[in-house]
Amino acid sequence: QVQLVESGGGLVQAGGSLRLSCAASGRTLSSYNMGWFRRAPGKEREFVAAINWSAGSTSYADSVKDRFTISRDNAKNTVYLQMNSLKPEDTAVYYCNRILSTERTTAVWNWGQGTQVTVSS
Repeated sequence: QVQLVESGGGLVQAGGSLRLSCAASGRTLSSYNMGWFRRAPGKEREFVAAINWSAGSTSYADSVKDRFTISRDNAKNTVYLQMNSLKPEDTAVYYCNRILSTERTTAVWNWGQGTQVTVSS
């Protein structure tokens, strides 16, 4: 049974940067397409970014395009989300999950606890 662990969140001022990490126990991530999602207070969880298993393909939500970068290090069994030029509307709990593909971003596994990102204005 895979357990996803997200980390790297925190409080940052608008315009700042954070890098989130996603690790997994019980499963090697290198074979899977992976994605980042977020849920803001009072809103549904939404797709943020995706990367295929080989890091040869990525996709992004329009709201984060050109500001966020998803990457992975399969040797470290870790997926990252570099977030730059953060805005208050990026405030949310961020989650990672396996996805079907970079075009079909349906989450496959159970959700982890997520990591809180708070952007102050």
